[in-house]
Amino acid sequence: MTSSDLHAFADIGVRRREEAPCSRALSPSRLPGLDFALNPYRGCSHGCLYCYAPALLHVPVDGWTAALPKRGLLRLLEKEAASVKGVVGVGTSTDPYQILEAEAELTRGCLRILNDASLGCCVHTKSDLVLRDVDLLEKAEVGITVTNLSDTFSSTLEPGAPLPQRRLDAVKGLCEAGVDVFVMVGPLLSPVEGREDELAAAIAASGASMVMVDTLNKRTDHAPLRAVGVTAAAASCAIRFKEAASSLGLLVRDAF
Repeated sequence: MTSSDLHAFADIGVRRREEAPCSRALSPSRLPGLDFALNPYRGCSHGCLYCYAPALLHVPVDGWTAALPKRGLLRLLEKEAASVKGVVGVGTSTDPYQILEAEAELTRGCLRILNDASLGCCVHTKSDLVLRDVDLLEKAEVGITVTNLSDTFSSTLEPGAPLPQRRLDAVKGLCEAGVDVFVMVGPLLSPVEGREDELAAAIAASGASMVMVDTLNKRTDHAPLRAVGVTAAAASCAIRFKEAASSLGLLVRDAF
């Protein structure tokens, strides 16, 4: 019995949730360092106002936040993983640890399959739920996004995601477990202006050794951000943050 059989068996006699159709698990990736993209869910309940995915995939924002698990994903992944080599990016367009994952454990099932197939893995999330799967992340790289330190701004900009300190605590927990983890500061937004040193210090204190910096995606509809008084950070903010992070011993890289 395979891990996907076990996942299907667990649903017998249980109310089946609505699912999104799925024809393939792994898609070729153009992102640096990634050969394939794997997104266990269609859509993302985090509802980040700066999300580029709806525009990139030509999906209405309302439909995107009504996230669904992908039907038959684990069976497809077992078949595809057996015939490929390389690094798989888990969560390239949707968070693999959004609220659905706590019950569905679809991402956890994917990690088991990737480990069994000896495929490289890079997980990207905003959720401390990733700590649940530390037993499957020994050979993986994990990136956790932290865009600012303010609970108020975070609740407005990323309403469905855990607050910043929970994410930083997750970075610390992963580091203590020996997992290769970095912090993604992206997109860099105006709430960080004037708090560059504070953000860099919080990231360094979490135990991360590397921080990646990204700017606001130009293909994103910025109207939701403007409506709450937030814009892309000034170029000088990025310079100050990178200098502050470097001075604390962090390796600083641009995301793209």
